[in-house]
Amino acid sequence: MEFGLREFVELRKLIYAKSGIHLGDEKVYFLKRRVEKRMEKLGIEDPEEYLSYLRFFDRQGRELQELIEEVAVNETYFFREFPQLQAFAEHCLPDVLERKKKGLLNTRLRLLSAGCSTGEEAYTLAIILREMVEGVDSLLAKIVAVDIDRKALDRALLGIYDTRSIRDVPRVYLERYFDNLGNGTNRVKNTLRDLVTFKQVNLADRDEVLSLGISSFDFIFCRNVLIYFSDEIRRKVVENFYLMLQPGGYIFLGHSESLSRISTAFALRRMGGYLVYQKPENADASSPLREAGVQ
Repeated sequence: MEFGLREFVELRKLIYAKSGIHLGDEKVYFLKRRVEKRMEKLGIEDPEEYLSYLRFFDRQGRELQELIEEVAVNETYFFREFPQLQAFAEHCLPDVLERKKKGLLNTRLRLLSAGCSTGEEAYTLAIILREMVEGVDSLLAKIVAVDIDRKALDRALLGIYDTRSIRDVPRVYLERYFDNLGNGTNRVKNTLRDLVTFKQVNLADRDEVLSLGISSFDFIFCRNVLIYFSDEIRRKVVENFYLMLQPGGYIFLGHSESLSRISTAFALRRMGGYLVYQKPENADASSPLREAGVQ
């Protein structure tokens, strides 16, 4: 039996229910190729048989997780979308640090890299903290990096990257924060590893996400992730982010993403010529979301 529209729709439902990832109708061929790869791995020739396997025999959800990891897009590299990172480093970060000095926020600096993929973003943030915050260590700052893809997280923990991933890293940072392994590969040093913790988290699962901490993050980076979710899941993810941010905390999205149609709870601010979203400083983190203005 050929992989047709019915199989696509049924598999799309399973993927969405598990991960929140929504595949549009134009993704039929995209999903077909990935399903065929998994079927070959399992020795299954019929798409209907593969569907039955997922429904009745994959009781631990391991095969569905494997399929989701095939579907997840892991396009990333160090210092991606540099102007946004510059606004974070030179304007948003000093703003938060100044309020911490005044005792207006929790002392420890916490950042969330949501949809961290293979770790390039998380380690980029670690480099920025090392460069911008004097004397920073794991007691003063922590980057929590999460993703649903276990294989991507394994690569992130390994911390070894090819020339493509590090193509935008300034030479001085390459020498300071990476060990050259030869053959075009470099490994991040412990000075970066010490600041980052990787965890497998499904952003569509409210309990998993909120277990990371309520009102405990100063910055949330969720760049080029929301575009893969349905409108419903986007709203839920953003609601969770609102709860997780400290008052005055910042959220960073990808250049093609916007909160304007998702939530009115965040203030849009121009920082160093770049537009960023900020949770109001006078926000009551314990208030119900409807009172906070989340739509």
